[in-house]
Amino acid sequence: MINQSEFNKPSPPIFSKEQTIPLPANFQLLLLTLADFIARTAYQMGKTPLLPIYAATLGADEIYLGFIASVSTMTGLVFKPLIGLLSDRHGRKVWLLIGTLFFIGIPFVYRFVTTPEQLVAIRLIHGFATAIYGPVSMALVVELSAENRSARVGLFSLGRTGGYILGPALAGILLLTMAPVEIFTIIGLLSFFSLLPLLLLPENLGGRDRLLAKQTSFWGQLKQGVSVATMTPAVWLAGSFEAVNNMVTYTAKAFLPIYALSVGRNALEAGLFFTVQQGVTMAAKPSLSWMGDRFGPLRVISVAALGLALALFMLTFSANFAVFFGAAMLLGLAEALIIPASTALVADQIHAGSTGVGIGFLGTLQNGSKIIGPIMAGFLIAFAGYEVTFQAMGSLILIGCAIFTWSVWIRR
Repeated sequence: MINQSEFNKPSPPIFSKEQTIPLPANFQLLLLTLADFIARTAYQMGKTPLLPIYAATLGADEIYLGFIASVSTMTGLVFKPLIGLLSDRHGRKVWLLIGTLFFIGIPFVYRFVTTPEQLVAIRLIHGFATAIYGPVSMALVVELSAENRSARVGLFSLGRTGGYILGPALAGILLLTMAPVEIFTIIGLLSFFSLLPLLLLPENLGGRDRLLAKQTSFWGQLKQGVSVATMTPAVWLAGSFEAVNNMVTYTAKAFLPIYALSVGRNALEAGLFFTVQQGVTMAAKPSLSWMGDRFGPLRVISVAALGLALALFMLTFSANFAVFFGAAMLLGLAEALIIPASTALVADQIHAGSTGVGIGFLGTLQNGSKIIGPIMAGFLIAFAGYEVTFQAMGSLILIGCAIFTWSVWIRR
């Protein structure tokens, strides 16, 4: 006999908090890429050429200008692994939202800065925006699916590269009619729109890592995360090659314009070098990032390192127009290969539950190389000149590439 009380029970919800309507992985990737593109475009508007001009209006000299330009990178150098670990424990979405609040809120503070010292402090705090966004968003991208990780990273990186290209151009246009401090207000307003795609993402992002992390205490997870990040060979291997890539590209950004002028190139050609480099990277990533999935990230990384070495040797012949821009194209292709393949390599081999901290530690190696590379190159250039420096860096990469290629392709 049917119990009448069964009809009086409330019907369960179709979807509980734990059972939300799943979003397709490709749609989540699209939302993440859009949010990252908006946030990075706004952030890059505040770096070049706006930041040096704004710092100069505050009375910053050349030494301070260099420090102000790089100080935000130091925040990520220190905090990326910790933030990645916290996102493993508490979920990705909440940390993406926190990072977005830094992107939105801090630009409004620049209006109250009156000295270079205060600007340094604000830049350190502003650095938390990218220190959070970097490891958390990338960890989420690689864990959307175990398949085609390199391809997804390559597509996601398009948003970041687009921001690097569009941001400085927008800032330059606004500087024609606006005071530098007013543009920071626009940056904060523009950053707000990066919040909208993130709100559409499901709540349980990073579910696997969060579930495993909750099985231990915070300090236990911290100890395990540090151990995993530092003891996983893939993290060091990928980080080393990304560090080499950053050392080459950031050395070029710091010194190539001066070197190009010294060998007969003009200022326009020096600027177009970086436009070509970033344009090739952006155009090549969708078509080349799949190679890490097809041939294995280790093989792709070794080919990209060879391209970096050849580009450095080509720079010593910058008096030749075709060779000069050929080097720019080769640097762009190398970056299009290295970043997707190295991130996928870490995701494939990192211990379950530590994706965020592993990619965060990878980010620390990246940020360190951005700082160390130009400093080391500066000393070498001061003592040996540009050509010898480029040749020495290229030779070291070739030696490392030969050893790596032997161990990966031949020894196996």
